[in-house]
Amino acid sequence: MTQDARDGGGPEAQVVLLLAGLADLAVSTVGSALGTMRGLLRRSDAAELAAGAEHDLLARGRLVLDRYATAPPAHLEVLARGSLARKAAGGE
Repeated sequence: MTQDARDGGGPEAQVVLLLAGLADLAVSTVGSALGTMRGLLRRSDAAELAAGAEHDLLARGRLVLDRYATAPPAHLEVLARGSLARKAAGGE
């Protein structure tokens, strides 16, 4: 690598440095994940651990669908209900 690229000189050099940093991060993350997987496979309760993870993922999926799939009530509907509630309580 040239001195210009190491100093972060031009835009091309910055792209090269950025890609090299991302590649290094990806390699270290994959290595760490593989080490974790090896440790999990050695556990005697791996089936129970997998069932718990599945349960957690299903619950997370339900939460996401509830959050984004349900449309919020219409603004005017909320105002109308508030108005009706105030009238029913005796206020105008």
